Amino acid sequence: MEIELKLLLDPSDVAGFKRHPLLKHYATGKPQSWQLTSIYFDTPDLYLQKNHTALRVRKVGTRWVQTCKSGGQAAAGLHQRPEWESDIGGAAPDLPALQRLLPSGTPVAELLSAPGLAGRLQPIFTTQFQRTVWLLRSLTGDEVELALDQGEIRHGHSSVPISEIELELKSGAATSLFELALALQHTVPLRAANISKAERGYGLHSPQAPAVVKAQAVKLAPELTLEQGFQILLGNCLAHMQGNEDGLVHGVDPENLHQMRVGLRRLRAVLSLFKKIIPVPPEISNQLDWLGGALGPARDWEVLAVATLADAVRHCPDQAQLDGLRQITFSEAGRYRHVAATAVDSRAYTRLLLMLGSWIEGRRWREQLGAEQMTALSSPLKKFALKKLAGLQKKLLRRGSRIKQHDAARRHRIRIAAKKMRYATEFFEAYLAPKRSHAYVSALGDLQDDLGAGNDRNVAGQLLQQIADLHPELEESCDLARKLLSSGRKHNKSETARLWQRFVALKPPVKVQ
Repeated sequence: MEIELKLLLDPSDVAGFKRHPLLKHYATGKPQSWQLTSIYFDTPDLYLQKNHTALRVRKVGTRWVQTCKSGGQAAAGLHQRPEWESDIGGAAPDLPALQRLLPSGTPVAELLSAPGLAGRLQPIFTTQFQRTVWLLRSLTGDEVELALDQGEIRHGHSSVPISEIELELKSGAATSLFELALALQHTVPLRAANISKAERGYGLHSPQAPAVVKAQAVKLAPELTLEQGFQILLGNCLAHMQGNEDGLVHGVDPENLHQMRVGLRRLRAVLSLFKKIIPVPPEISNQLDWLGGALGPARDWEVLAVATLADAVRHCPDQAQLDGLRQITFSEAGRYRHVAATAVDSRAYTRLLLMLGSWIEGRRWREQLGAEQMTALSSPLKKFALKKLAGLQKKLLRRGSRIKQHDAARRHRIRIAAKKMRYATEFFEAYLAPKRSHAYVSALGDLQDDLGAGNDRNVAGQLLQQIADLHPELEESCDLARKLLSSGRKHNKSETARLWQRFVALKPPVKVQ
């Protein structure tokens, strides 16, 4: 199992990195350097990539070494994945030699046993870089290989640069990787990298728009402890959030921003669920607030420009009256998206990820807990989950009574309660009866979407007022847009009441006392 932390480094900061005192204090000897050339193989239809597997042949001095990596996970820059490696006689893969290393019956063994696979393999892209390696030993005895890679990935006449640091755990605890990275980041601007060289190479081979990553179902075993479940849920939310980083920073799809914000909200929902047992350190809580403050306004402006105002325009007899207003909203959405992208591409964001990674991987919360909280960590997750769901259901039912009479502020509170209930139900769905929980989540989702649309209209009103204050010439257009948005509010209240009654009529997945 390979466990390594990947960090991106600007070439202009390499000299400063090499002078970092950490290298002098913890290195067990002088650094060593060598040139590495790797050839990545796959079929013309990218059979291996589609099955989350990378196969490379690397020349190390006079040796040829083939490596297969398959599956695994990456969060906060930490990559954990199984790896198989063998010496071979030349620059072409030797599948029989590789298969002798693989446990029979495993998915990767079956993958590489596909009929005719060896004859279909061909070079897809290459990497060429200089690797400089320091062997480090921490004060607690953890051994880490720190590698600085500088070079490029090539496919045909195209190339992309490589300038990154890999901290690979040789022995000890994975949390030492985060501690080293945080120490380096005090003086060197580093960014966490969730994408491997292989993934970058495939992107060069087959360029595609950044993917939109949605939340993946959480798999929770019945025997998990509360602490184990906490770690799994946080990892799931981090993967959701980080899966949309590239799309937010380098893409234009509003859905990347939306999904990254949802991932952050889900992560904060997990922290809220467990906060009485595992309190969040202020330095992490404050940085999560900072990130939410960067993503929130960008999402609000994109919703106004792309959805809410577009809906108002469709109901306007003279749509040209709103052209100037629409141009301003798109301009503001672009400006705030740039703010969000800059935040995600920043040193502060990487520091947040590294702090989270260290806290989660090292279970650092244990350093601050009392005896009662420590005992709770080993209690059954399932019991905790069902009790939490019952409490959230009770709070939601109390807030939603007489929903048709509530004002915007009260409806906003109902929406927040519905969102927390939905997230928690999805988190703990493994402990619920599937048929009942699916119907429940569906009804809850419809209710949340309806309440969310109402909240979008209220936020739109506030943003339109901001535009009117800054652009007096657009005041009439803003007034017209607000009237169009409020025209269907009576109907919307009736629809909300109908969705609420549909939700209340369902049998909840847990018993409410």
